[in-house]
Amino acid sequence: MLVMGIDDAGRGPLIGPMILAGVLVEENVEEILKKKGIRDSKKLNHPTRIRLAELIKSLAVDVHAVKAFPEQIDHAIHSGINLNTLEAMKAAEIINKLNTEKETIKVIIDCPSVNIKSWTNKLMEFIRHPSNLAVVCEHKADVNHPSVSAASILAKVVREEEVSKLKKQYGDIGSGYPSDPFTQEFVKKHGKKHKDSGIFRKSWATWKSFFPGDKQTTL
Repeated sequence: MLVMGIDDAGRGPLIGPMILAGVLVEENVEEILKKKGIRDSKKLNHPTRIRLAELIKSLAVDVHAVKAFPEQIDHAIHSGINLNTLEAMKAAEIINKLNTEKETIKVIIDCPSVNIKSWTNKLMEFIRHPSNLAVVCEHKADVNHPSVSAASILAKVVREEEVSKLKKQYGDIGSGYPSDPFTQEFVKKHGKKHKDSGIFRKSWATWKSFFPGDKQTTL
């Protein structure tokens, strides 16, 4: 049997994309991942995540990451889709890409919604070939399942790569999270100048607090 872990990174930032990653492994590889130090990406520093990301890729049957950029997130919010549904669509995109359709795959996802059953049902609407899949959505799956921990590491590494690109283009944007003083300072000084650049999630309440005249719907 195969196991597919899926997790996100960058769900809450004001700047930059949200990333979802999937890691498909043989079932016995989960124990190897655990022994190699694979755990929730938030508990690891950047150099360790980079090193482990390469290890994960070498041990996996396949991996895949998808990006949701600010304009797509804003469009989802404004059109009534909401962030949870967008994340279900992106998770399904990974599943559809990695599904071999040849053997049973246990899919384990770190559920972004408080309502696990409802979110799982929404996810299943977007999966093309579910017959060989056993889908399990859990809270704290990134802590409890090595394959999901591995996915969280890959997602975080891709998110950090995207932030690095933005820093080269726009200067010090900080981490992109609303609580980051460097991010707050960047938005305060340069938000108006770059408001149409596509780097900001203008549906976020934080954006409205800086630019109350901007006609966007808050999250």
